[in-house]
Amino acid sequence: MSLIRSLIFAVLQTALTILFSVVALLSFPFSAHARYRLITGYNHIVIWLARWVLGIRYVVEGRENLPAQPAIILAKHQSAWETVAFLCLFPPVSPVIKQELLKVPFFGWAFRMLSPIAIDRGAGREALKQIVAQGKEKLAQGFWVLVFPEGTRVAPGEKGRYGIGGGWLAADTGAPIVPIAHNAGEVWPKNAFIKHPGTVTVRIGPAIDSTGKSAAELTRAVEAWIETEMTRLPPAAAHQ
Repeated sequence: MSLIRSLIFAVLQTALTILFSVVALLSFPFSAHARYRLITGYNHIVIWLARWVLGIRYVVEGRENLPAQPAIILAKHQSAWETVAFLCLFPPVSPVIKQELLKVPFFGWAFRMLSPIAIDRGAGREALKQIVAQGKEKLAQGFWVLVFPEGTRVAPGEKGRYGIGGGWLAADTGAPIVPIAHNAGEVWPKNAFIKHPGTVTVRIGPAIDSTGKSAAELTRAVEAWIETEMTRLPPAAAHQ
């Protein structure tokens, strides 16, 4: 049954991707925020399809921890689910992505219209400068910045190396950091075609004040909170 559901979902998502890539290109004359609201209609529909076709639901805990001003979200990265869901679960966000994604047909074209922070991950320190320069601009425009500090998706139960890009931006701008733990990888595995029904728990931590703290200190604080909470999340299949 999971195979059939996943096949139906893949067909529908592909059709939506093509449709919204056209919508995204046509949205070029609009403001950045207007484009965001229009294009992320795709995200809302995909998450709705994930619920009704795949049986993947979600709960969000800790919304009261979201600050009033634009902040920097540092989140666990396990699957493609959060890259879609976070753009419609939180205030308008500008995600940090690798430049190569913008070259992907249809998907990349649409993503470009969302004004992401596209960096060359192989550029070392220059990539950090790109995050800070573009991140300052996005925060000033009223966008939040979304960073997956592990850089790439990791399997449930595993931990990647936490990069300091998000912490660097926070230390430079004084913007608060919002850490997020979740277990989407248990139902939507990395690079897997077959998805499984279950409930993703998205847990939002207390905002971390970046005033007077170094990028390394902030990164360590985020890593400690996220990895501790990962051990406390209920199994994604617990609420089927």
